Amino acid sequence: MAFFFSRDTKVFMQWSEDSTTANTALYEIPVLDGFSFSQGTNTSEITLSEAANSSGYSKRGRAMFTDSFAPAEWSFSTYMRPTVSGSNAKFASGDHADSGGHFAVEGPLWAAMSAKDYDDACGGDAYGDTAKQEFNFANSNQVTLGTFDMYFVLGAAKDTATALYATGTEGVTIYKLADCSVGSASIDFDIEGIAQVGWSGNGKTIEEAASLNTEASGTTAKGLIREGVDTTSNFIRQKLTDLSLTYDASETTGTVGALGSSDQAYSVTLTGGNITVENNISYLTPETIGTVNLPLGHVTGTRSVSGNFTCYLNDVSNGSLDLFEKLQESRGVITNAFQMVFSIGGSGNTPRCNVSIGKAHLELPTHDLSDVVSVDVAFHGLSTDLSSATAADATNEVKVTYVGA
Repeated sequence: MAFFFSRDTKVFMQWSEDSTTANTALYEIPVLDGFSFSQGTNTSEITLSEAANSSGYSKRGRAMFTDSFAPAEWSFSTYMRPTVSGSNAKFASGDHADSGGHFAVEGPLWAAMSAKDYDDACGGDAYGDTAKQEFNFANSNQVTLGTFDMYFVLGAAKDTATALYATGTEGVTIYKLADCSVGSASIDFDIEGIAQVGWSGNGKTIEEAASLNTEASGTTAKGLIREGVDTTSNFIRQKLTDLSLTYDASETTGTVGALGSSDQAYSVTLTGGNITVENNISYLTPETIGTVNLPLGHVTGTRSVSGNFTCYLNDVSNGSLDLFEKLQESRGVITNAFQMVFSIGGSGNTPRCNVSIGKAHLELPTHDLSDVVSVDVAFHGLSTDLSSATAADATNEVKVTYVGA
């Protein structure tokens, strides 16, 4: 008998560049401790409740029926790892993009969250061939987004095979989550730590897979892509992160009040915060009686971009104190608008990741009366024009751009 240890697990994502089988590859996704995957069932309970008969006997049992399998659930965290591709062409010798192209090790997850395939997530085929660094959600206004298979290979770190993992061999067991989708991505600003993203989503089923062949023309046509996985220079230090915050008068509605009718930059130094992107995905499952139904697939809900940032309360000109006062005194404003750019890792440094929110509505800051008084500001990323049929206006709540070193 052998035990399985979570630290020996490797995670792989089967994902297509252009929705074709010919350009499908396995991407190794290095995950942090605390990953999970599970699937439950939906059941019906039938109970009996009757009065006693003449002998005092009363039936009071119950029956259980399995109606359907609930969608599988998965979650894990990854580090943010901007990288520059090597000298090979994309897919050659395991390289990720064309020679010198910027990308992120966890990029396939952003792609699946924002479009149906890698190219659409990065702005179309011509751009997607050379670099996979910018995810602007321009092609995310779809009923369904990209689906992929995810493999959790238990015991993979101890396996001596170089290209083939097989369940039951060398302490390996492979779990396949079929037809997965990304529901949520959350970036936390722990300024003492390394930048990371928390991911969660769903899939149709969890099943044990017999094998996973990472060679080209094995499980996938292009084989294994793991460029940047073993590099130690592509981690981002959170303490270098800075925030550009600019009031946008032209996008503000209502009586502007103290915020004024001119654009204004505010000086804010972060002490913490969070950015969360939600797809609000639902899985559809039939309800035929007498059958154990399985999920059919997903549909998207409202795309939501929200978060908060914290900073010390200071009285410098156009600092956090001025920001609080102007928001508080602008009581006729219906929707305020601020342009926000979080330069994770520092705006002038590499590697870094820029998260841009072109139109953010800020809530009133709340005070934290600790040893050093600080404020917590919640925000919501909005599109320029909710009703527009143009992606540039209707899907521009957030843009994620990686810059490798």
